[in-house]
Amino acid sequence: MRIAVGGFQHETNTFAPSKAELKDFTTPGAWPGLTRGAELLPAIEGINIPIAGFCAKARDLDFDLVPLSWAQATPSAHVTEEAFETVVAQILEDLEAASGLDAVYLDLHGAMVTEHYQDGEGEILRRVRNLVGDIPVVASLDLHANVTPEMFELSDALIAYRTYPHVDMAATGARCAHYLSRLLREGPVAGRAYRQLPFLIPLTGGCTMVDPAGSAYAMLKEIERKGAASASFDAGFAPADIWHCGPSVQIYAPSQGEADALADDYVAAILEREKDFAGGIYSARDGVAYAIEQAKRGHRPIVIADTQDNPGAGGNGDTVGLLRELIEQDAPDAVFGLLYDPESAAAAHAAGEGASLDFALGSISGLPGHTPLEGRFEVVALGDGKFTGTGPFYKGARMALGPMARLRHGGVEVLVQSSKQQAADQEMFRHLGVEPGERGIVAVKSSVHFRADFQPIAAEVIVAAAPGPNPVDHLDLDYKNLRPGVRLMPGGPESTGPSAG
Repeated sequence: MRIAVGGFQHETNTFAPSKAELKDFTTPGAWPGLTRGAELLPAIEGINIPIAGFCAKARDLDFDLVPLSWAQATPSAHVTEEAFETVVAQILEDLEAASGLDAVYLDLHGAMVTEHYQDGEGEILRRVRNLVGDIPVVASLDLHANVTPEMFELSDALIAYRTYPHVDMAATGARCAHYLSRLLREGPVAGRAYRQLPFLIPLTGGCTMVDPAGSAYAMLKEIERKGAASASFDAGFAPADIWHCGPSVQIYAPSQGEADALADDYVAAILEREKDFAGGIYSARDGVAYAIEQAKRGHRPIVIADTQDNPGAGGNGDTVGLLRELIEQDAPDAVFGLLYDPESAAAAHAAGEGASLDFALGSISGLPGHTPLEGRFEVVALGDGKFTGTGPFYKGARMALGPMARLRHGGVEVLVQSSKQQAADQEMFRHLGVEPGERGIVAVKSSVHFRADFQPIAAEVIVAAAPGPNPVDHLDLDYKNLRPGVRLMPGGPESTGPSAG
């Protein structure tokens, strides 16, 4: 079977400070930059991303792969029109040039918002469907997809990750290959059910390493054991001010009755535990104070998530609220990473290891009320930002984070990077000579992905809400386009619709 493969990934926080421009898709970071044609397959091989898993399984299924284009950028505000149209045009050009295709596989995110479309993936699927006609089109989605009715109708299957941290991205691509093989052998399933849930889930509430999310995703396997060909639960990406923001369910089953019943039962089970998805959060001050006390009691670190400036959720990774608390409370044996500040990294490289100089760290995004952290720091170590991820989430990722620096002020060290990526892999620290498991306190700019590699070494993991562009409380966000009736927090007040705000 001749299968076209490509992808275009972006998770859009419409409240974030910076948009995703074309250069953000063409420049490599944790994963390859925009890659097209024959260069695609070797560029993604061995990396924990869906298209790599699909292509690896495709060899076992004897698929003849036709590579299109693949691109991703770190989460941010809207994808610019130029970036969207450039990448989509490449995909469509190569699809049109391909002959004798039996199917199309797309590695999508599901929460892309552009300057000109609320539903980026819906528009991609519409254009692909118009070009290829009735052949199967299957897409993998991030667990945080805001799935729209249009996306569901325009595809033959949408199959989402089941872990957060997303350690099963490549495995999800492999599941797509299996499903597509079944479609090509047996034809489409008769039953298709799509449901939206009426509340928004905070990022920290969707972690599958703890309940309720852990149990919610375990239920999907049981649904498939009952006969469903595929079952997906997308927790949604809440900081997206669009009509169809929020969780959804997609069930594919032998009959419409079975699909509807399975979907309705699953939604009912989730609604029973709605309030449990809210999670528990410390303030930055209280979180640091608690971590200092707890760190005195053991030989493993207390890990603090600086969730409201998570680069994996649209933040730039440059706020310094939690770092300032660590320094002001004189936290001992603490390390904070990764802070996005190219100018400070460059200054550290110019000064050299062992130098001591004044820095004005972070707060480069221009967010109201945010100011740099000024102080004298020692340059402890320098790095070029080039290394390979080894943790479950970034496994195999060939990092290109630009000049990096390890700076020290008292008992607190801060790791500075020149290309924003969330701190979700211990190699990001080891690159600068820090072994995270040997520290008293480890603070990371991440919400959940860090848990895959850091929770096993931690005495305890806590989440702190220092000021940043990704509020854990959605009541702090000024939604203007969200459909009416959606509860902004689990068990909380409802959106009043597009006229709100």
